[in-house]
Amino acid sequence: MQRTVAVSEYDPQALQAKWQQRWEEQDPYRASEDPADPRERRYMLDMFPYPSGDLHMGHGEVFAIGDVIARFWMQQGYNVLHPIGWDSFGLPAENAAIRRNAHPAEWTYANIETQATSFRRYAVSFDWSRRLHTSDSDYYRWNQWLFNRFFERGLAYRKGGLVNWCPNDQTVLANEQVVAGKCERCGADVIRRELTQWYFKITDYAQRLLDDMDQLDSWPERLLTMQRNWIGRSEGADVLFEIEGRDEPVHVYTTRPDTLFGATFFVVAADAALADEIVTDEHRAGFEAYRAEVAKLSDIERLATDKEKTGVFLGRYAINPVNGERIPVWAADYVLSDYGHGAIMAVPAHDQRDLDFALKFGLPVKVVVHTGLADPGETGEATPGEGTLVNSGPLDGLSKVEAIARIIEILERDGRGTGAVNFRLRDWLLSRQRFWGTPIPIIHCPDCGEVPVPDEQLPVTLPDMRGEALAPKGVSPLASATEWVNVECPKCSGPAQRDTDTMDTFVDSSWYFLRYCSPGYTDGPFDPEQVRKWGPIDQYVGGIEHAVLHLLYSRFFTKVLHDMGMVDFTEPFIRMLNQGQVINGGKSMSKSLGNGVDLGQQIDDFGVDAVRLTMIFAGPPEDDIDWADVSPAASQKFLARVLRVMSEATSEPGVPFERGDVELRKVTHRTIDEVTRLVESHRFNVAVARMMELTSATRKAIDSGPGPADPAVREAAESLAIMLSLVAPYTAAEGWERLGRTGPVAFAGWPVAEPELLVQESVTCVVQVAGKVRDRLEVPPGIGEDDLRALALASEKVAPYLQNAPRKVIVRAPKLVNIVP
Repeated sequence: MQRTVAVSEYDPQALQAKWQQRWEEQDPYRASEDPADPRERRYMLDMFPYPSGDLHMGHGEVFAIGDVIARFWMQQGYNVLHPIGWDSFGLPAENAAIRRNAHPAEWTYANIETQATSFRRYAVSFDWSRRLHTSDSDYYRWNQWLFNRFFERGLAYRKGGLVNWCPNDQTVLANEQVVAGKCERCGADVIRRELTQWYFKITDYAQRLLDDMDQLDSWPERLLTMQRNWIGRSEGADVLFEIEGRDEPVHVYTTRPDTLFGATFFVVAADAALADEIVTDEHRAGFEAYRAEVAKLSDIERLATDKEKTGVFLGRYAINPVNGERIPVWAADYVLSDYGHGAIMAVPAHDQRDLDFALKFGLPVKVVVHTGLADPGETGEATPGEGTLVNSGPLDGLSKVEAIARIIEILERDGRGTGAVNFRLRDWLLSRQRFWGTPIPIIHCPDCGEVPVPDEQLPVTLPDMRGEALAPKGVSPLASATEWVNVECPKCSGPAQRDTDTMDTFVDSSWYFLRYCSPGYTDGPFDPEQVRKWGPIDQYVGGIEHAVLHLLYSRFFTKVLHDMGMVDFTEPFIRMLNQGQVINGGKSMSKSLGNGVDLGQQIDDFGVDAVRLTMIFAGPPEDDIDWADVSPAASQKFLARVLRVMSEATSEPGVPFERGDVELRKVTHRTIDEVTRLVESHRFNVAVARMMELTSATRKAIDSGPGPADPAVREAAESLAIMLSLVAPYTAAEGWERLGRTGPVAFAGWPVAEPELLVQESVTCVVQVAGKVRDRLEVPPGIGEDDLRALALASEKVAPYLQNAPRKVIVRAPKLVNIVP
């Protein structure tokens, strides 16, 4: 009879205290730098945390997942780099400092120590010798050094224009940091503001960012799709439109140059400099009032398809380059100043937004593509699809593809346009009007212009400012630090001023993974030789919310560094694994909903191993975990059972396992084989289920089989200890010691399944009808789906439940057939 194991016999807190102290003394997870070390290197990286407080449930999930992979590689004999650091610049620290009348560093580093203590308790296999903080001056010095290299290559530049402005955080935002018209950090409505800012020229790498995705076939397709959509490559033509009264023609980018003959009006973004330039005196007052209203709208609101179209006539006419027709020029909000050239040709018959605008303001609608659908001017429904060109002179009768090629030939022949490629991606706006970030290493001299701070004068460190001095004012708080701001020009020694903006914190995280390879290196941001040895990263684990921001910027940085000869790869992360969220009661955890779960409290109540096991066993890594639906108490009971099994194996270490019970050995080796493949494919939850099955089989062998002294019991128990070490390191370490083994279980070596013990003469296939078990068939392990379906339908026990041919037969060979009558 199987024994029940009381949870009271399992004391997770005592295990944690015992083994954490040993691991502190041993520091077992340091990656080796010994050139004579023959082991193959692997680099496992978790997205590093922001120190906003103690670790939360999301941290509990992502670091448990990453640790499974790192520990699996260690068990397989690889030399594994698994580092930790903190993304420690940013607004939360600055806002906390303002509230507390303190310096942001005080809050930041106190939280880092809190998280570091919790990480050690959580038993993540970090190499603590490589710890870094991006707010340390010996880290952000290299942000500044890299900025200067980008500046020298023309990849860092300053320009004026409309930018996204968060009125709450009082700083500009990159396009990627605006989500549905709101600041991704605080949720405030973002407005547009005219400012001169620093940019990284990521658009120079747009095509390479797309092309190099061919290297990322191990990334989730959803993530790649998000990046492709954000980069937004399109092919079309740049068309030159003359504007009456303007000397220079206006460039218009269009993906449908085949519809040029249908352009009946011309639209300029209301906030574009072109609109202000060409509006006539007669129409200026109305235009300026309209532009002020548009400035209150976010880009998302302006582009919304269900928003009523608005606009004003500018009193000018453009000349359609293909037929010479005069078409009116309007300013409108549904065109953005940073798309293409900030102006479009409007073809209302074949674009819904243009049609809505035309119908509202009584502008002509001209069909130039016959699609077989009714006239858009009558139905109010544009026909954007393909068809045959009509009313288009030399294009009549051509298909869309033929017409595009032909009109580009005509435009290029006549000097009125060219074929062109456009990208949705815009240059990365990186300057911020806040204190707690990397100072931009530029000095503004009235005579010399923008002068980089010489490398030997780096880092430009932050002055000592705190409390109310950091309060947002619409300009950087650094502007008020006059002694810090006023300096000599490095070129002419005349009076000059430092740039008072700081860098976007995504600059910090765009290359931190390279610094881990040599965190103490002083001759550059990283040692290129060490990066060659460790890079690129073999496995990266983190949230899908970073699909565009962090990952796109990291890919861009890597390509620039490759062009500089500093790294020998063009993609930083070979494999990417996105974890889901930890939710509660079907909803994201939040204070307002009162459904938050405290990770520390869960660990106090159930122990680290039970929490980690629950995270891993809840489902595939990519799925959300609803904490209301899982049971760390049940995980604790399982850990008590498996530790009891490991404690009761009484055969001496070293006795050949071949002398043990064959049936238990078969179960053990099938489990090893399956768990190995499941971990490699990131099906960690199923791997845990297989360990649970082996625990039950071993328990049965102890209680009613060959007994605890059988060598097969020891083999099963030792295999369990090694496999369980990926998920529950404290329990595994204790079980390994109780088995009489010396040395860390984390490096015991992954067990290898013996092929002869994997052979199965038959397996049991369950046959269900309408969800109920009606028969069990003994079938060969390699049986095909068609043969298994035929056997199930021919079963005498199944026949009475099938009056007619079944609607569906679901076969999961060799173990399940589900018949839907």
